[in-house]
Amino acid sequence: MTYKSTEPTITDSWDDICYPVQPLWLSDLLPDYDIMATDRQQLIVGQMPGGRKTMFGIQSADYTIIPNQAIREVIDRLVPDYQLLIKHTITGEFNITIILPATLPIGGEELHRSLILTNSYNGRTPFSIQGQTLTTLLEPSTHLGSSMYRNICQNGLMGWADTFTDLHSYQNWLQYGLGDLKKKAAQKAKPAKERSLRTDPEIRKLHHNSLTIERFQEHLHDLLVEHLTSQNTLTASVYQQLQQAGLSNRNDSLLRNLSVPVQLIKQAHERLRLEERLLGVKPSYWLLYNAINYVLFSARSSLTLNDRYRLDEKTFHSLAAHALA
Repeated sequence: MTYKSTEPTITDSWDDICYPVQPLWLSDLLPDYDIMATDRQQLIVGQMPGGRKTMFGIQSADYTIIPNQAIREVIDRLVPDYQLLIKHTITGEFNITIILPATLPIGGEELHRSLILTNSYNGRTPFSIQGQTLTTLLEPSTHLGSSMYRNICQNGLMGWADTFTDLHSYQNWLQYGLGDLKKKAAQKAKPAKERSLRTDPEIRKLHHNSLTIERFQEHLHDLLVEHLTSQNTLTASVYQQLQQAGLSNRNDSLLRNLSVPVQLIKQAHERLRLEERLLGVKPSYWLLYNAINYVLFSARSSLTLNDRYRLDEKTFHSLAAHALA
């Protein structure tokens, strides 16, 4: 299915994304027809505030929608003090950042610890926490990464280096494994406390298939409790390194060599210069990464949230490879 170009809308209210959403069965809509396409049986329909009913996608018979309201209920029970920033599209994709009080200094800035959750009603962006799906996170050996929130540009920054045990192993991977993100699996850090093994057969279907909302909320609750008690991880150290690595004019060629669409690269270059003026600092790899992150999650594009996160991760590792060399 081809999707229109969209520009994410920013809000700080759950109400803007917690509108009614439900499946409508093709057999109910078309009772006089025999439907041969058995792999697609239900329409996912929602009604945004003040808008018409919208069909976000058509899914298989065992697909389960995760309403944003179900996410909100768990967050409100677990986190007594937080700020909310949501970026969402008219095509039914949601980037939900829960901004926590704890801070981390990077240069002259104060970054806030955060939780980043994604969800969608069109099926193109699976539910994830810190960029990892429930299926992945429920494996006993999986490490739940961190994320930070940057006030100046409303960036939600994912902990892309957190799967590595230390800076040395991360640098080795940057030198020898960059280009194949799957190779990170060999370098993954073991969590401080390994989770108990999940043997429930439902776990294998957690990509929205055959998942009850009650079970989803139980899993989400347990994973968030773990994250809220964890400490800052390796990515924070990499941020410090990026901030200390100056960016000379000749390094502008980096922008052209990244896998980001040319139009977004142009906007990132403008954002970089703007932040230099706003902060009164010289350009750095830290500012460059944030400029690209900013346009990836704010600019109009046909990219899905999944696409934007994949490009953000590649950008982070590419810049880190140069800054840490």
